[in-house]
Amino acid sequence: MNDQSRTLHKQAALAKGRPAPHIPPRNKLAHRIKDDAEAVSIAKALAREFAADAVERDRDRTLPIEQVNRASHAGLWAITVPKEYGGAGVSAGTLAEVTAIISDTDSNLGQIPQNHYYMLEALRLSGSEEQKRHYFQRVLDGDRIGNAFTEIGTRTPVDYKTQFAERDGRLRLSGQKFYATGSLFAHIIAVVAKNADGRVHIVFVDRSTPGVQLIDDWSGFGQRATGSGSVTFDDVEVTSSQIFDHQGLFDEPTPMGPVAQIIHAAVQVGIARGAFAETVHFVRSFTRPHFELEIQHGYEDPHTIHAAGDVAIRVHAANALLRRAGEYVDRAIAAPSAKSVAEASIAVAEVKAYGTEAALLASSKLLELSGSRSTLDAYGLDRFWRNARVHSLHDAARWKYHHIGNYYLNDVKPPRHGAI
Repeated sequence: MNDQSRTLHKQAALAKGRPAPHIPPRNKLAHRIKDDAEAVSIAKALAREFAADAVERDRDRTLPIEQVNRASHAGLWAITVPKEYGGAGVSAGTLAEVTAIISDTDSNLGQIPQNHYYMLEALRLSGSEEQKRHYFQRVLDGDRIGNAFTEIGTRTPVDYKTQFAERDGRLRLSGQKFYATGSLFAHIIAVVAKNADGRVHIVFVDRSTPGVQLIDDWSGFGQRATGSGSVTFDDVEVTSSQIFDHQGLFDEPTPMGPVAQIIHAAVQVGIARGAFAETVHFVRSFTRPHFELEIQHGYEDPHTIHAAGDVAIRVHAANALLRRAGEYVDRAIAAPSAKSVAEASIAVAEVKAYGTEAALLASSKLLELSGSRSTLDAYGLDRFWRNARVHSLHDAARWKYHHIGNYYLNDVKPPRHGAI
């Protein structure tokens, strides 16, 4: 993208979007979560709290700044900081369960920290000791990381034109990003960019750095409150201490991809749980029987009972696959190898593919079984299907099936990248 194109794109984004909300520096230290059990307990408490106005936030596309602050101040965004750096170092299974618990209530809030956790794993695997000490401490104190990965106008979403290079004795970063989930709420923005040699790196940039501009222009019909808009970097000055290698995370077997993907899978499993719970509540409370039946209540309809049973089985299966995937990812983290990483990638791909189907089915059956009344705006039940559908497009499930089949049928290990 040349300078003129970049300027025109930014002007167009500003015209249809809103400036990013002001995120002030932290004014207090976050709570320090001790272990997996406390992480799950806090997630459940926060989910109950967040449920109060989840419908209104989604309907009005209201950025959940207060809720994100509550979660990070409660220590939930720091749960994967390794124990040796003062964190809880929770298991991948716990990270997935925490994500599903929050997504059950509001999948926007489940998705927002995905790239934050992804970057913590990248830092653990690829950061220098100095970078680990510095950034892990900031996260423990309550700072949040947002992503600036994907670009538009390139052949694929992972073709990067954003670059950093030395000029006049200083490193300068320039580029344009979209789908920047989490950046509107972040203190630190993780930018995927190429160096002068074309190798892909991660650059940690403080939100307040001159030349950084965030735009709230996400207009997707689902995941409306994720703030997945645009970020531009106009000649932003950075230092080598903010940069570490990203490409090397996939040159050798590491759990980077499975860790990234199990969070996405957990969002879908959480949506499936939430949609099914709403189905049971709505059908039991409001749904009337079909006029051809001599029954008193909609929940006595044999077709409704059969469909509910089908959804229940699929949701329970998705939960089991998520737990299983967590076990495989934890093994890959403990002892990364070509075999353990491939096994983890396939286990996560299975739950991502199946969980997506379960979420789409559960959210569709929610409306079908609940009847016309369930489509009223006041209930906001359409958000489950919209959110499941839009979130599923992050990376196509059809490629999960391809890699799963190729693994079991032909003993072909999946590729190593952030989408499997």
